[in-house]
Amino acid sequence: MASNSGTPALKTNPRFIFFTDFDGTVTTADSNDFMTDNLGFGRERRVQLNKDVLFGRMHFRDSFVEMLDSVDTPFNECLAILLKNIKLDPGFKEFYDWAKLNNVPVVILSGGMEPVIRALLDTLLGPGWDIQIVSNNVYPREGKDINEKGGWRIGFHDDSIHGHDKSIEIRKYSSLPNRPTMFYAGDGVSDLSAAKETDLLFAKADMDLVTWCENEHVPFVTFRDWSSILQTCKGINAGSLSVKDAALGRI
Repeated sequence: MASNSGTPALKTNPRFIFFTDFDGTVTTADSNDFMTDNLGFGRERRVQLNKDVLFGRMHFRDSFVEMLDSVDTPFNECLAILLKNIKLDPGFKEFYDWAKLNNVPVVILSGGMEPVIRALLDTLLGPGWDIQIVSNNVYPREGKDINEKGGWRIGFHDDSIHGHDKSIEIRKYSSLPNRPTMFYAGDGVSDLSAAKETDLLFAKADMDLVTWCENEHVPFVTFRDWSSILQTCKGINAGSLSVKDAALGRI
């Protein structure tokens, strides 16, 4: 592991790396869903689009553009609304503190927008948080300011059908010899590209990722909040629980 330029999570030579989705996983609600439901074309159309992605009738990239294009509220107003309404998942702060103390880098792989994620973490975790973010971004529409009505658009991380193919970042690590053990936590259709890529997958109970994993026979451990993820990771870190047993539900 000579150079860490493309793999910054390796700089402290960790035994484990924890990759996670952000919206609806680190937070209790998805900020993009919240905007679409309350400022865009509404919940019914958004839920239908998610089902279309889940069952292979549509690519996530196309559904996400349609969702966010329906929101014409100025970006700064969107941020203010999200900061009032989006909350941290119970247990994540405790997990984050434990991860820092035990040299477990946390890497956010998000289909959401980096300025939204940063603003929410500043509020929810407080200043000084140390989490790498790999995500989509936000850009002004041509001839417009981002903070005017209809002035912003999603800017995708890559050219894939996902908009952000999370497997690309994970494989930078999984392809290495003597790599750390890797975890992933997610909840929905933006996580499909990551679901098969790590040693242990945590999927949020009763959400779309669980449905997809069951249909595709992808092993996973369900979680309702981060307290159970923390207990599992503590057990694996202490050597009292193997990743294989955790994946088989022997916790």
